[in-house]
Amino acid sequence: MVDLVLGDDHAIFVDALAATLPRHGCRIVGTADNVAGVAGVVREHRPDICLLDRYFGDGDALDAIGGILDAGGRTKVLVLTADGDVQGMRDALARGAAGYVNKMCGLSVLAGAIRGVMDGEVVVELAAARAPRLAGTTDARRLASHLTGRERQCLRMLVEGAHTTAMAKQLGVAPTTVRTHVQSVLTKLGVHSRLEAASFAMRHGVLDDGRMPVAG
Repeated sequence: MVDLVLGDDHAIFVDALAATLPRHGCRIVGTADNVAGVAGVVREHRPDICLLDRYFGDGDALDAIGGILDAGGRTKVLVLTADGDVQGMRDALARGAAGYVNKMCGLSVLAGAIRGVMDGEVVVELAAARAPRLAGTTDARRLASHLTGRERQCLRMLVEGAHTTAMAKQLGVAPTTVRTHVQSVLTKLGVHSRLEAASFAMRHGVLDDGRMPVAG
C-alpha cells in the first residue's frame, strides 16, 4: 500500500478519496484542512506521498511545499487541485513537487499519477479542457524549436519507448537529470505525459533531420 497524507479543506472530497483509493493500493494515513497543519501531519506519519490541494482558507499551499518536503524526509508532494493555472503547475514543480494533477481528471488518472510518482517520475495531468491546442504542424514545429539539444535527445528516446533508467545510462547523467529534461520537454510542447510527447513528435515530424531548428 502507498501511504498518503491528504491536505485538503473539502471534507466530502477527502471522504470520497478515503473510500475509493484503497481499491488502487493506497490508504490515507492522515489529513489536514489548512496549509499551516499539513507539515505537522506529514512529520507525524511520514507518508510516501502528500496529496496537496492548492488553495486553502489560510493561503496558497505552494508556499508550503518546501516545509512539507523537509518534514517528511522521503515524502513526495503531489499537488491535487481544481486550479488549472499552467504557471501554478510550473511553480509547484520548481518548488519541489513531484507532480501536479487537476481534480477534474478523475480517479483513474490520479491513481496512475500516484504510481508514476512512486516510480520516480514527474507527473503532470491537466484537465483536458485546459490543454493547449495546436493549429497544426507549423505551430508544433514552432514549439519544438525551443527544445535544447539535450531535450531533443530525450524526446527522441521517448519516441523509442525508453524509460528513465535507460535514458540516463545512454546520456551518461543521473535519472533526476533525465526527469528534469523530460519535464522541460513536456512543458515546452504543451503536453502532459511522455506518451503525448512521443505522439506529438511522430504526428508532426518534429524530429525529422534538418527540419527543426534547435535552441542552444
